[in-house]
Amino acid sequence: MGNGTRLGRVRGLGSSHHGSHHWLQQRLTALGNILLVSFLFVSLLRLPLADHGAVLRWASNPSVALALILMVISVFWHLRLGLQVMIEDYIHGEATRLFALVLLNFYAIGGAAYGIFAIVRIALAPAALGPGGM
Repeated sequence: MGNGTRLGRVRGLGSSHHGSHHWLQQRLTALGNILLVSFLFVSLLRLPLADHGAVLRWASNPSVALALILMVISVFWHLRLGLQVMIEDYIHGEATRLFALVLLNFYAIGGAAYGIFAIVRIALAPAALGPGGM
């Protein structure tokens, strides 16, 4: 550090070079969300209307289940990244910011885990493949 010069006072207080990585992650998850949600939307439009069994059979297909799991992961990861930026920018108390970030991580991980569990349960349910559905 310098001896009181402007450069010496600000040196080391700039970017920690994590912003560009965070920005890139947000853009990649947004792209993944566009692709995977489009797949979900188009696939659901192609299914017969009001046929619960058809939706269960569709979701129990391993490739569809994998795409749905990837979508859940991407959506919750994107949610976490975006809300983390908002929390870091607008919550000023250290303890409050830390609490909000911990709560956000629990919500994102818990929501993704619940979604993945639901998809795996549907994909592995033997009743989904049989006649009459669940």
